[in-house]
Amino acid sequence: MRTLLTGPSGFVGSALIRHLLAEPSRTVVAAYRHDPGVHDARVQIVTTGDLSPISPWERALDGVDSVVHLAARVHVMRDTASDPLAEFRRTNVEATLHLARRSAAAGVRRFVYVSSIKVNGESTAPGRPFRADDTPQPVDPYGISKHEAEQALRELSCATGMELVVVRPPLVYGPGVRANFRSMMSWLRRGIPLPLGAIDNRRSLVALDNLCDLIVTCLQHPAAANQTFLAGDGEDVSTAELLRHLGHALGHPARLLPVPASLLQAGFSLLGKGDVARRLCGSLQVDIGATRALLGWCPPIGLDEGLRRAAAAFLEEPTR
Repeated sequence: MRTLLTGPSGFVGSALIRHLLAEPSRTVVAAYRHDPGVHDARVQIVTTGDLSPISPWERALDGVDSVVHLAARVHVMRDTASDPLAEFRRTNVEATLHLARRSAAAGVRRFVYVSSIKVNGESTAPGRPFRADDTPQPVDPYGISKHEAEQALRELSCATGMELVVVRPPLVYGPGVRANFRSMMSWLRRGIPLPLGAIDNRRSLVALDNLCDLIVTCLQHPAAANQTFLAGDGEDVSTAELLRHLGHALGHPARLLPVPASLLQAGFSLLGKGDVARRLCGSLQVDIGATRALLGWCPPIGLDEGLRRAAAAFLEEPTR
């Protein structure tokens, strides 16, 4: 088995390489923007420059029978582009479709596309988790571009016979996690009181090792062909519960103040940060029942173990 991986230097990609190499019969071809220098001797390195609609894929695809496409223009909190949607489309739709066309032409059997739960939407109502067969309702440019890429890939799959598997993860956490999740760990380690003790929402997350295990399963399971799967740990928590579990993993108990969600939302809105309030106070649940049933898949680790691994890596980082 010979698998091409895009985005190998990223948070998910660097972990996925280790999971792929756990299979002795698999050769990994890793497509980097630039030569990474030091790398695992078992990985074949190809350099393709920035992901674009004209990226050179011929050498990378030589002898490859499967592709995992992780590389993307990711969600940008403070986007300075004059036309953000056009920028997302160029990378996430046009460049993705270019790679898929070259893959089909090279005889690739299966193309695994790591999309986003943002294709489903931004939030869920109580008792109504997202499902893979829900009507997509993307809101922001990132989610819209991921949805359009999925649509284009399905059309290409039907036209060429190349199998397509789409995986939509929610928030991914684990060793090396950055952005808001890392900020939460920093707040907890410093003992900062957080006004989130009264938040009673429900959020689905997926541990990095669980997502990697699912992707590897999707590469080889016969029933995965031409399906869409939601990823998750199967354990939903409120923001307050997540902070308590994470504080325990860090050895720094969470100091939570019971501020009503309505006051928090009003305060964030006044500061022009309504999207932050939505993520902290709103619900976003995914139903992985179909993923379990069709693939016979079960998340290898639970929430607490996933948080323990993320916390352990964070605590090993030099303090600033």
